[in-house]
This record gives sequence, C-alpha cells and structure tokens, in this order.
Amino acid sequence: MIMDFVLCFWVLMGFVIGWCCYYYNFKRMVMMNNKVKVPKGNLGWPFLGETLAFISSGYTSQPVSFMDKRKSLYGKVFKTHILGTPIIISTDAEVNKVVLQNQGNVFIPAYPKSIRELLGEFSILQMNGSPQKKLHAVLGGFLRSPQLKATITRDIEISVKLTLDSWHHMHFVYIQDETKKITFQVLVKALMSVGPGNDLEFLKREFEEFIKGLICLPVKLPGTRLYKSLKAKDKLTKMVKKIVEERKSAMQKSNENTIPNDVVDVLLRDGVDANDHKQSPSSDFISSNIIEMMIPGEETVPTAMTLAVKFLSDYPVALKQLTEENMALKRQKIDSCDDYNWTDYMSLPFTQNVISETLRMANIINGVWRKALKDVEIKGNLIPQGWCVLASFISVHMDKEIYENPYQFNPWRWEKATANNGFTPFGGGQRLCPGLELSRLEISIFLHHLVTTYRWTAEKDEIVHFPTVKMKRKLPIKVTTL
Repeated sequence: MIMDFVLCFWVLMGFVIGWCCYYYNFKRMVMMNNKVKVPKGNLGWPFLGETLAFISSGYTSQPVSFMDKRKSLYGKVFKTHILGTPIIISTDAEVNKVVLQNQGNVFIPAYPKSIRELLGEFSILQMNGSPQKKLHAVLGGFLRSPQLKATITRDIEISVKLTLDSWHHMHFVYIQDETKKITFQVLVKALMSVGPGNDLEFLKREFEEFIKGLICLPVKLPGTRLYKSLKAKDKLTKMVKKIVEERKSAMQKSNENTIPNDVVDVLLRDGVDANDHKQSPSSDFISSNIIEMMIPGEETVPTAMTLAVKFLSDYPVALKQLTEENMALKRQKIDSCDDYNWTDYMSLPFTQNVISETLRMANIINGVWRKALKDVEIKGNLIPQGWCVLASFISVHMDKEIYENPYQFNPWRWEKATANNGFTPFGGGQRLCPGLELSRLEISIFLHHLVTTYRWTAEKDEIVHFPTVKMKRKLPIKVTTL
C-alpha cells in the first residue's frame, strides 16, 4: 500500500512539473509568435493544441479535411499545434519542394518524440549532413545495381508465387496480411540474407511489435505501447547485431574485396558511421540501420499492394485494362520460353500508371517533419528559426488545383505529364527514397501474377488513415482460379 502511494505521488508530481514546464514553454512560444511574423493560424489549447481535430480527421474518408479547413482560413501555409509540437504546415507544392531540397544547412529532420525514441541515436531518418549523403549514395548504388536487380526479381517472383499458391483452398484471403508475407521476406533477404525459417519468423514477430509504437504517446512506463515496442527493438537488435558481427568477422578473415550480397555487406565495406568516420561503422550503427530499413517490408510496400487491389476492385474498367496488359506479357513469355526480368515488369505502362495513382491516393507517407536552423522566407512565408515544419504530401496529392477530381481513382491521368513537385510519395531532394524502384518492382510483380492467376470479389472495407494507413478489415477477398 505504501509503495503504491509513493508511486502514485511521484507520477502525480511528474505530471504537475511536466505540465508547468510545458505551459511555460507554450506561453513563451505565443510571446515569440507575437514578436515574429509567422504564418497565420491557431495554436489551440495548451498541451493538446489542435491534436484531437488532426487525429479525428484521420478516421474519416477525407483525412486531408484538417488541412483543407485551415488552408481556407489562413492560406496554403499556416501554423498549428499537433502531437505536442507548435508547427508550421505547408500544403503548397512549391514550398514543400524548397523544404525538401534545403537539407542540412537550412532544415534538419525533426520527428515526434515516439519516433525518435524508437529509432534511436543512429536513425537514418534523423541523420544529417555528410554522413546522410554518403549512406544514401551507398545504399542507392547497391539497390540500383544490375546484380541485385536480377537476384531480387527472382526472389520476389518466388515469394509472390508461393503466397498465391497458398490461396487455392482458402475461402477468404485477407490481402493486408498476405502482402506482408511477401514483402517482409524479400526485404530481409536483401538486407541480411536471412531466408525462411525460425530466424525470419522471430524477426517478423518482434518487428510487428516494434513498429506499433512509431506513433504513440511518448511514455515509457511498463505496460505502455512505447515500452513494449522498445523491448521488441532490444530483441531485434540483439539478433541483427549477432548477424552483423559474424559477417564482420568472416570478412576480416577472408581479406577479399568480394561483391556484396546484401546491405550488411555494403555497410561493412563502404558505409560510414554517424560521425562520418571512414573506418568500418560499428555493429550498433549497422544494426540500427538494418532494423529501420525493414519498415517498407512491413508497412509501406504491403499497404500500397493492398490499396492497389482495393482501388482496382472498385474500378473494374481499370482492372480490365491492367489484366489485358499483363496477360499479353504472360503470353509473350510463354511463347518465347524466356524468364521475366526487371525491365519486363517495369516497362508495363498502364501497370505503372496504376501504381502511381495508388501511391497518390494512398498517401502512406503523408508528409515529412523538418526544423528550421535559421529564419527562412519561402514564397512570402516566414519560417522562424527553431520552428518545425510539416511538408504535407497528402494535401498536394489531393489538391484539385493540381489533380482534376483528386478523390477519383484515375490511372489514365498519368498518361499526361505531371509536375514532379506535385507528386512526392517517396519524398524528394537528398532524402528521396533510394528504394523507390525496388518498391515499384515488388508491386508490379505482385499485380502481374495476381491478375494472371485469379479473379476476385472484394468484400466491403474502409481505409483508415491514422495512426498509419491500413484497411479496417484487412481487405478480405474471395478468389477464383483462372
């Protein structure tokens, strides 16, 4: 009883002290706002700001409504207060382009505390300056290499076919679950050459627990979401670090400059550490990077695959044209007895249009967070030093001034040239996702083998946009073999 009372007392004291510190900082921000000309807007309530309105919009069919309402009141660039941070939000494509391109000397990454806590001190997302540029170049070079393209195309095909073959006797298939089986397995093999088995199952189980905490309250008390996710990361790090150290030891013994087989090899041979040291980076640094790079296999790519099926189910005319294009490729391959290659999949024009339109509407990465290192003015909008900026991709992707009927799935719109700064599903500037071609390849292979193997009927389902984009019922479909 006494221990419980003491614990409650200190929790209450911590809350009171935290509230007082926060309220002081909030008042200081308001005073600074009065002295410096920042964009118009409303900071809302102390502590909460406008977070509740921001979150609630994510559970509607139009999550951009939070941005649209304030854009109509204050203009395309406005200030607000969400997720514990006073912030300037840009819904302007040209302003976003400047924010994305001015890395290091003007803007640095600045993400919510839960993300910083989970990704840790070696996070790629938080890395800045010369180390980030070098790491980006090294990874990009490997992911674009002909050797990897040939290998990973076969690996994706095998994973897709195995998953599709398992559907034959299933009454309903839950696409959101099935796509994760494909993408996580392929990505982990490319990252550290771990194939199917107990190790892969362990990694997948712990990673699913880890990623749940990326957007949550930054409270690390036992039993909280962040606490559970940090524990899962500890287990992941231990296993990945063991693989890295074994590989490092083998590489030192061989003394051969062999062609890298995976990302671990690349980082051990060509990587730089967080401080831009030229010697081989530490095992902790590489392990942290590898875990962070697993995110597309569990979240972004499988979500894009799932939503492509959702949109195609809702628009049968698009599905018909996609099927005809892919059936033509399949007949061509049967007649020539040739294997598929990277170019075959990436050269299907309508399939790529479907992928682009899916990415535009899905907005899996809905924006990026940055912090201004100095006062900067963009298109007449002053962003003061120390302020955070959210460059909103979703607002631009759903802007009717850029896209006609933005809420309508229309792959044919991509037959016309579209301004690059109006389409940023993979980010932009120095932090443009180095795996964007690989992501498109995975989705292309999945759609090709899906539409040339099955017909399906989708159950009614809804898209949820917060805390991450997903299907409410995991998109159940009933399949019929061709």
